[in-house]
Formats: sequence, C-alpha cells, structure tokens
Amino acid sequence: MTKRSPFRYFKTSLEVIRLAVMMYIRFPLSLRNVEDLLHERGINISHETVRFWWSRCGPLFAAEIRKKRVS
Repeated sequence: MTKRSPFRYFKTSLEVIRLAVMMYIRFPLSLRNVEDLLHERGINISHETVRFWWSRCGPLFAAEIRKKRVS
C-alpha cells in the first residue's frame, strides 16, 4: 500500500511551501516579510497563506528534520 502525500490537495508545489515555511522558521522574519521575499522571487501569495502553511506543514517538516538527525 502506498502512503499518500499530505500535500496532495495544495495547488502550490511542495518546494514553494517548504521554502516559505523554512524562511519563516529559520530566520527572524514576520509573515509579511516572507510574503515580500517570495514576491521578489515571482511567487505571489499572501501572508495568511504562509501562516496556513506554517501551521499545517511545520510539524511535518520538523518531524522530517528530526528523523534525518537521528540517522
């Protein structure tokens, strides 16, 4: 049985979601700063979208990082 991706319902690619969440977590940026930085790279999303991605995908990314550190 194959494991379903938790990102299958998102319209945006996983790379963009990961970039936005990691920028917000790694650097002391506000949601609006992340929105501005992504806008400069040609990715037009709102700060509320970044907040949604962070609350929804942040724990998944954290678990993935923890798993890689243990190995």
